[in-house]
Amino acid sequence: MQRDMIYRQLGTGVPLIIEPERRDTFPAISLAASYLYSFKNVSEEETVVVFPVDPYVEDSFFQRVKELEPVLEHSNAELALIGVKPTYPSSKYGYIVPKEKVDGTEYFIVHHFTEKPSEEKAEALIAMNAFWNCGVFAFKLKYMVHLLEKKGIPLYFNELSNQYHTLPKISFDYEVVEKANHIVVLPYDGYWKDLGTWNTLTEEMATKQIGKGVLADDTINTHLVNELDIPVTVIGTKDLVVAASPDGILVADKASSPKIKDLINGFNQTPMYEERIWGWSRVLDYAKYENGQEMVTKRICIHQGKNSSYHYHHLRDEVWTIVRGEGELALDESIAHVKAGDIIHLPAGRKHGIRAITELEFIEVQTGSGISDEDFERLYFDWDDVIRHIQKSNPNPYCKNKREV
Repeated sequence: MQRDMIYRQLGTGVPLIIEPERRDTFPAISLAASYLYSFKNVSEEETVVVFPVDPYVEDSFFQRVKELEPVLEHSNAELALIGVKPTYPSSKYGYIVPKEKVDGTEYFIVHHFTEKPSEEKAEALIAMNAFWNCGVFAFKLKYMVHLLEKKGIPLYFNELSNQYHTLPKISFDYEVVEKANHIVVLPYDGYWKDLGTWNTLTEEMATKQIGKGVLADDTINTHLVNELDIPVTVIGTKDLVVAASPDGILVADKASSPKIKDLINGFNQTPMYEERIWGWSRVLDYAKYENGQEMVTKRICIHQGKNSSYHYHHLRDEVWTIVRGEGELALDESIAHVKAGDIIHLPAGRKHGIRAITELEFIEVQTGSGISDEDFERLYFDWDDVIRHIQKSNPNPYCKNKREV
């Protein structure tokens, strides 16, 4: 679900290792380690650093990350962590409690961990020079390889991918970190905040409102984040976050907002809005009828110069209605120019793809039985490859008019 979003932000030149399904951080890191070991043939002496994507930090934090490798070399530890020097006794974070500082170095031997204590307990931990656990840790690749061998987990990437569903759903902290014998922690004394909850996110927002709506003057410490096209009005509230998106609406007391992870943990819904490498897609409507037939209506935007893949579906028919812009449509062995007002019929089995000459929007209506994102057979993605493929069957594929399509 997040692959295209990451590619849009980082470009397609960054290799991504995609989980076949969500199974927490230990399986995910195991899969990454197997990729480095068996697919990229990385030396077992290389240092691997893992860290979460949601910290809000200064650049000096990443310089500290670079220092984890020499710390591992010097300490011969199984794991090296970064510990953030606390600025207040927080009950939202886990704590790393050190033994003693290693002479002549900046790092400490780790004594134990404490997970999200009360504020009173946090004060006592800070008095013991404890650090916030920011979830950053480093290890030699050989450490993870030997661990997987010990647990009987496949070392080869393709094999592990195929068996991924058999791995335990458990975090790396519980399965590995808390069982390790020799761990060191490198202190970081700078700005750091975990933006993993709505509460901490609103603390860093430059404005109290994003999107359509009204925050009345009598609201206190309330934030509105609205991704919908309809306005949201908030009146007379205190310490709330109101977040509205195509995927759902949240109204929560800020201090209680982290509970959403537990409340929707088993909630399985197809995303209503998705960022894609070529643009975005939004579900407008879904219906299932008594005979088992389904209908899904989507609004799709392809940015100028971008294109969808060239693909086909086994089970569903599609109808596209172009509502804005111009594009180049590849349909089986033909290519045609399309523009606003055109309607394109795509029965199951027909190969198709589209490239936006100008920013292009169309309404897609899917009909059939068993409609899902898995009913998708990609043939090509690069548009030059699409053209070359079609020209092999039809040396002159460009249609003079759409009746030929």
